[in-house]
Amino acid sequence: MVDVPYYRSHEIQGFAPPEAYVAAVREGYRERGHGAPAEPRTLLTNADPPGLLTGYMAILPERGVMGGYTYAAGFGDRDAHFVLPLFDSESGRPLAVFDGASLNPFKTGAAGAVGVDTLARDDVTTVGLFGSGAQARGQLRAISTVRDVERVNVYSPTSDHRETFAARMNDELDATVAAVASPAAAVEGSDVVITATDASEPVFDGDLLEPGTHVTAMGQYHPEKREVDATTVERATYVPDLRARIHQDAGAFMLAREEGVIDDEHVHAELGEVVAGTVEGRTSEDEITLFDSGGTAIETVAAAHMLYERASERDLGRTISFAPASEAME
Repeated sequence: MVDVPYYRSHEIQGFAPPEAYVAAVREGYRERGHGAPAEPRTLLTNADPPGLLTGYMAILPERGVMGGYTYAAGFGDRDAHFVLPLFDSESGRPLAVFDGASLNPFKTGAAGAVGVDTLARDDVTTVGLFGSGAQARGQLRAISTVRDVERVNVYSPTSDHRETFAARMNDELDATVAAVASPAAAVEGSDVVITATDASEPVFDGDLLEPGTHVTAMGQYHPEKREVDATTVERATYVPDLRARIHQDAGAFMLAREEGVIDDEHVHAELGEVVAGTVEGRTSEDEITLFDSGGTAIETVAAAHMLYERASERDLGRTISFAPASEAME
């Protein structure tokens, strides 16, 4: 039998600061840039009751870990449940199991921050943010660790939501966070534009992007959904988390390709290639860059390993046992 810790969501929530997630995720993508295996999500949907089951995997051999995410959303419970197993990449033995819901905004925010740190200009001060939920908070907390953000203009369709979000983040961050009344007000004058929504249609007009803007789009992982329009994709140096997603679930890219404004050659590089330095990222101050962050097990495994190392130094979690196949199938 192999005894491993099981970490509950409340035990790891707030357990590590955003900068720790960013550092771990950066290293994960650096490994990917040097060839670490990772695949986009597999998505299964059900009509009655409506819901989805999805998961993705990655191996980070330098860190000595592998694993992934599996989660169910919708169905009769109309909620989401996340399970995250972490394995040793040399022996294959399980190291830990996480109730992974609480770390989701942190690891996804960290991926966005790595995209900003890799592709955005150094002199970023103003951020335009679309969304007012947990993922928007995660993006904003993480980007604040890699750039000296002075102002955030946040837009979401419901005024109460954006105003409550702005008040909460104003108290938490050094930057001035203001709710704005239109998508254009969020984009105009912003050095970085972040979309953290569940929108099916573009949330802003790509013609409004000013030269030198960086865009992080993190809510588009369905072939028929997009947060950013074809104009944004066409104008930008396009960097996805995984190149294979352009044939599977990178909705903004796929729909722009259908409209004929780009082809597959429009992919500049994967994020990991830029982080690893094997492909150059931004080449000019006026260049528009776009990080398409659909979610991968790269950031998930990297973040889980960081938490596992920290938790191992404390008395956290419950112990559960796994029987190796050689024992279980005797």
